[in-house]
Amino acid sequence: MKQFLAILFLTLFSVGTLSAQNTLSPRATAQHGNVTVEYGQPSKRGRVVFGGLEPYGQVWRTGANEATTITFKKDGTFGGKAVKAGTYTLYTIPREKEWEFILNSKLGQWGAYEYEKIKGSDVLHVTVPSKQTKEVVEVFTITVKADAMLLEWDQTQVSVPLKF
Repeated sequence: MKQFLAILFLTLFSVGTLSAQNTLSPRATAQHGNVTVEYGQPSKRGRVVFGGLEPYGQVWRTGANEATTITFKKDGTFGGKAVKAGTYTLYTIPREKEWEFILNSKLGQWGAYEYEKIKGSDVLHVTVPSKQTKEVVEVFTITVKADAMLLEWDQTQVSVPLKF
């Protein structure tokens, strides 16, 4: 009986672990020229995203699961501010009409749960306007272009100027 219960427990634990792993959002990479962004791609799934799932005025990991990272191959500007070549954790603070972008030198973060402890490692803050779109974007998407990084999800679009 003990052996049966042990096998049953291990089976249920394994199924639960596999199910939890399947709930992770897929990872994606956006790249152009000197910039590479690696991020998790959550889906809208009928939810109100900004101002709901992701509250306004709070630090967000800018994607799902593991915090988003952005790598610059050489020095340039991000949102009009100088940025050194390197890899940073990318956080945002969504607001209704503008977003604050934060580059932080502490890598390997899961979500934004520890942000308050590591905010002393911020290397750049920049605020850019956001805009509402008519079309709904189901899956969070980051696109890197020669002159900008574009974030789109639900009916929100945010663009940060880049220059290298």
